[in-house]
Amino acid sequence: MHRLLLPLFLTLSFFSSTILADDYQDTVKMFQASDAPSPFFKSAYGYAVFPTIGKAGFVIGGAYGEGRVYKHNKYSGTTTMTQASIGFQLGGQAYSQVIFFEDARAYNEFTSGNFEFSAQASAIAITAGASAEAGTKGTGASASGGQNNAATSAHYYRGMATFVIAKGGLMYEATIAGQKFSFTPK
Repeated sequence: MHRLLLPLFLTLSFFSSTILADDYQDTVKMFQASDAPSPFFKSAYGYAVFPTIGKAGFVIGGAYGEGRVYKHNKYSGTTTMTQASIGFQLGGQAYSQVIFFEDARAYNEFTSGNFEFSAQASAIAITAGASAEAGTKGTGASASGGQNNAATSAHYYRGMATFVIAKGGLMYEATIAGQKFSFTPK
């Protein structure tokens, strides 16, 4: 089984290339330009932003991404996201993700060390390509024609709201997966 995971994580490293500081600002601007997540930037206690999360799978799958966490719009530390899944899946994809924290409790829960989304959580997909994404965690479901005109009903779930924007790739899946996050203060 470990022999199957090595090629998978090599593929993931291809999708989640080295991230520069500008990538974080560009990703925030991209989400701010979308109608659904834009208001969250003004009212949220904080947020975590992942410019690129790479996801790949062939029966056994996984995802990986590096991000930054902000509290009151000020950089407070780094975060990594890992995801493992098993079930029917084939392909790879890359996407950007932002997680908003409604209040200090949600921010502290996320930054406490190792945080994991529950199975009930889902993500608001901003683009048509991302709307089929079922393995990503956060708050709801949507369908749209483009990243700036998403038709969503965004709200917090247990103090957090998650949005994704597809960057590319194609993946077929019917899997059980959960995202796990770690946090390192700056």
